[in-house]
Amino acid sequence: MTEAVPAPGAVLVMGEALIDLVPVPDDPETYRAQPGGAPANVAAGLARLGTPSWFAGALGGDGFARMIERRLADAGTELGLCARSELPTTLAVADPGPDGTGYHFHVSRTATFQLPDLSARVERFAAVYVGGVAAVVEPAAGAVEATARAGAARSLLVVDPNVREDRTIDPEPALRRLRELCSLAHVVKASDEDLVRLWPGTDPDESGRRLAAEGRLVVLTRGAKGATAFAGSAEPVSVPAVPVEVVNTIGAGDAFMAGVVNWLTTHGVDGAGGVAGLPRERVTEMLDFASRVAASVCAQTGTEPTRPPGT
Repeated sequence: MTEAVPAPGAVLVMGEALIDLVPVPDDPETYRAQPGGAPANVAAGLARLGTPSWFAGALGGDGFARMIERRLADAGTELGLCARSELPTTLAVADPGPDGTGYHFHVSRTATFQLPDLSARVERFAAVYVGGVAAVVEPAAGAVEATARAGAARSLLVVDPNVREDRTIDPEPALRRLRELCSLAHVVKASDEDLVRLWPGTDPDESGRRLAAEGRLVVLTRGAKGATAFAGSAEPVSVPAVPVEVVNTIGAGDAFMAGVVNWLTTHGVDGAGGVAGLPRERVTEMLDFASRVAASVCAQTGTEPTRPPGT
């Protein structure tokens, strides 16, 4: 069978698709299984926003994998580059708290991180996204790094470090890998917490400014405090969070990321100096759009964003 050809403006999203086990709000001892994984959320979000997305993950042989596949296919995500395995799916047990949601990962002998090296495919895509746990857990991490290096040379490389702390993840090698990916990227999207973990003792704004000064677009999210973008050496641009009655925060950052990538690819922004040279009014437009996409997730259960009215 002939492999499908990516449509113009298509995005390659590489990383994990797993199952989040999330406490039911009115019964915290009962957990609900829902498809998750930051890269899978971004891939589904892009498709729902109208950007052709190809998810490059690994799907297992259990019922959870079939749930994940249905979710991505229903969103319109192309799965032709996914690896397949009979191993089970990784589980991430959510632990919501006053400072956000932590996760505990069950990764041993699972299919989720059996990723292929797709460096030979990246030139067919307008952008390549990498990030999530797959960027630091072997054997996926090596494939992610190789694909990211090719993406940096031939496409628009977007990195979300999405730092996770867990007993299954050795912190020093993980942080080193994530810092390396940020150094390769044309676009870095990170929370203030991510940047503090990556560069301890440095103010997140200073870290964002330093990364951007090397010719990048850096988008710093601050939850309810809004978001700031650093484009090259220009002065930063900030927007407030969109007011919304919060029902859920899981997946909001991934929806924001999908909004950023959708905006960049729709407007033809490339990695050859395009992101670092965006005018302030365009950066503001991008942040506003991504903030409204994230708000659409916060206002509902689940992680599926919707396109803001009028866009």
